[in-house]
Amino acid sequence: MRDVAALPKAHLHVHLESTVRWDTLAQIAAANGMPVPERGDGPPVFAGFRPFADRNALVRQCLRTPADFRRVAREFCADEAASGTRYAEVTFTAASHGERLGDLRMPLLAVLEGLAEGREEYGVECRVILDHSRRRSVERAWRTLELAVAHAADGVVGIGMAGDESYPLTPFADVFAAAKDAGLRISHHAGEMNGAGSVREAIEAGRADRLGHGIRVLDDPDLVAEVRERGIALEVCPSSNVALGLVPSWPAHPLPRLRDAGLTVTINTDTPVIIGVTLAEEYARVRDGFGYGDDVLAELARASVTASFADAATGQRLHKEIDAWAATG
Repeated sequence: MRDVAALPKAHLHVHLESTVRWDTLAQIAAANGMPVPERGDGPPVFAGFRPFADRNALVRQCLRTPADFRRVAREFCADEAASGTRYAEVTFTAASHGERLGDLRMPLLAVLEGLAEGREEYGVECRVILDHSRRRSVERAWRTLELAVAHAADGVVGIGMAGDESYPLTPFADVFAAAKDAGLRISHHAGEMNGAGSVREAIEAGRADRLGHGIRVLDDPDLVAEVRERGIALEVCPSSNVALGLVPSWPAHPLPRLRDAGLTVTINTDTPVIIGVTLAEEYARVRDGFGYGDDVLAELARASVTASFADAATGQRLHKEIDAWAATG
């Protein structure tokens, strides 16, 4: 079998705070006098979304200084390069960190600096999507939008909602209308924990260009047809879905059915360090779990580029790199 780390890829659904290396986290936590979650042995299993979110919150609390944010952003680029990622859109909860630390702009500015350093050193092109928890206020969502607009020229390409889907997205509709008017792209977590109604709300009230996860779209055949016709891509994260108990096992994952339905499927990790999987490993799991050959892996990589918010020149370059990989198989 070919080394899937050599396959050029785009990574569209990955949370920066969940990419922090364990040794880095331990060092940062010690320097800042913060507790750090236990690493544990073997793949993690969470009893639902809340225990996962609580563990992730411990990681977030460790990040306190500009140097912390720069470091994790630069190391993200290094780790993505090792996985064959050529382009990434990393999600970052900038406004939440800024409010926590009393400086709204500092965390994002530091992350952008770290990504720029990582690009120069490792050759990975990175853009940023600013997310906002459904549980938090509309006022903070406006601050997230303000940050995104202010730093669009620096690499922020979009915004989106994350978190517990039992909290509605509709109250934030005006924020996303304004985001569209500002030329930003939108990707919401939807159809991960809740059903087709969550997906429809993300498309209609949330004006989504892409869907984070979106696997529950299969609950509604009419919605499947609409998502397919609109060309709205799904950011599918199988290992994350299994670790959070949203899908009982790898064989039960709906990824093949999503592809069979003609939907645009991309492969992503979501929270790679917390669940213990790199993007290359996720591609390998997809290959081994569903019996896909190199041709399908190349299709999935192409889909990630096509669904990305990259500029045309970057997209064309990445497609050529994927085609070259496929031609040498």
